[in-house]
Amino acid sequence: MTTPILEPVGLGTRRAGPTHARFGVMAFIVGLAAVTYLDRACISTLAPQIQNDLNLDKPQMSLVFSSFAIAYAIFEIPTAWWAQKRGTRRVLSRIVLWWSVLTLATAAVVTPWGVTNWFPKLAPAVNGGAAWMISFWVMMTVRFLFGLGEAGAWPCAAASYARWIPAKERGIAQGLLFAGAHISGGLTPLLVIFLRDHAHMNWRAIFVLFGMVGFVWAGGWYWWFRDDPSEHKGVGAEELALIVEQRRPPTAHTAGWAYWVKLMTHRNTLPLCLMYIGNSYAYFFCITWLPTYVKEKHHMADAMLGIAAGLPLCLSVVGDIFGGLTTDWMSKKFGLWIGRSGLGAAMYAVAAVSMTIAALAGEPWVAIGFLSLAVASVMFTLGAAWSTVIDVSGHHTGMVGAVMNTAGNTAAIFSPIVAIYVKDNWGGWNSPLFVMAALFGLGAVSWLFIDPTKPIFDEPKDAAGFEVIQ
Repeated sequence: MTTPILEPVGLGTRRAGPTHARFGVMAFIVGLAAVTYLDRACISTLAPQIQNDLNLDKPQMSLVFSSFAIAYAIFEIPTAWWAQKRGTRRVLSRIVLWWSVLTLATAAVVTPWGVTNWFPKLAPAVNGGAAWMISFWVMMTVRFLFGLGEAGAWPCAAASYARWIPAKERGIAQGLLFAGAHISGGLTPLLVIFLRDHAHMNWRAIFVLFGMVGFVWAGGWYWWFRDDPSEHKGVGAEELALIVEQRRPPTAHTAGWAYWVKLMTHRNTLPLCLMYIGNSYAYFFCITWLPTYVKEKHHMADAMLGIAAGLPLCLSVVGDIFGGLTTDWMSKKFGLWIGRSGLGAAMYAVAAVSMTIAALAGEPWVAIGFLSLAVASVMFTLGAAWSTVIDVSGHHTGMVGAVMNTAGNTAAIFSPIVAIYVKDNWGGWNSPLFVMAALFGLGAVSWLFIDPTKPIFDEPKDAAGFEVIQ
């Protein structure tokens, strides 16, 4: 049964005075982001132990990393379409439950020794000579299913914000979302190292521990959240009026040929996709090969390695929050194009220059510092990017966000593979950094062609560029 999109009802029967239920939505979405990156990022720090246990080399581990991104990219749009029909309350609950189960399943991947001794008919070769292939394909399958389950999380979060968050608060809401993600991703290497070295947990036990967190989130979300604020008892009349004041009216959700032609040929769609490639590509490098880059390129011990590997995403937290505040302020002060596109182009240019300096620097902490600045500069634009998606798509936010995120995650598929290839063939660990600098340059140019005042589905806006109710 399709969940209808409801217009606000019963304004006069709601309690008077201010309420702040929308901040509860923000808190849940920030928690979602934190759990997402906790489960994603732990595998990069544990990669050496996983490789040793499963007899995998770096190219094979790259394919394990990419199997997640392949499924994520394939199922991003279908999941967003499902959420558009069924509502994000149900779909996000399913997403988090699914990836929590697959996090637990990652811990259960059989070793080559286990294949040889427990399933001798599968790998009859002496000493497990062929057994590693079975371990490899099982791990690939588990991580592919992990990506399938997690696909659609960000578009669903954006769609929830489109229904719940007033236009003037969208930038900071998106900034807080990604701040939760990045502080989780940034601290995960330190947490993993502590659990491994001081709590004496192996990589399997760590995956089990992290997998349990999502069950708590999913239960709380399904119990508390409602697809529309008009359905939530905690939303007072004043807050509901604030939310819907600049929200577009419901529109028919179609998936016909005309719908897709309009979406895919609109002037904003291609530059949104091209812009987002550098962001997703760099993020995936951070949660896959960054710890190995720090260790092999700069020869850091584990204590410093955890700090260095987590620094780009930890610094990104500052960028997320201030980027969200900045895009809201600039959009109000100078208009949407300056506040979204102008800000995005400027920060991507800073990122391109900073990543180039990181690749050329000889001093380890200078390289890591500029690499972190580059990543944080790109993440500074996330509030502007996802607010732009809402600006141009309204009730179609989930689908438009899914298209943009699919483009980014298609690039993420190749991020770990390209990093190892160019590292081995084009000049060592500096080469992947030059690739990211070039993608940031592409992003800076793409931002200049995005016009957040031009809605994809021709829904009305006021003189300031915000949606209006007719």
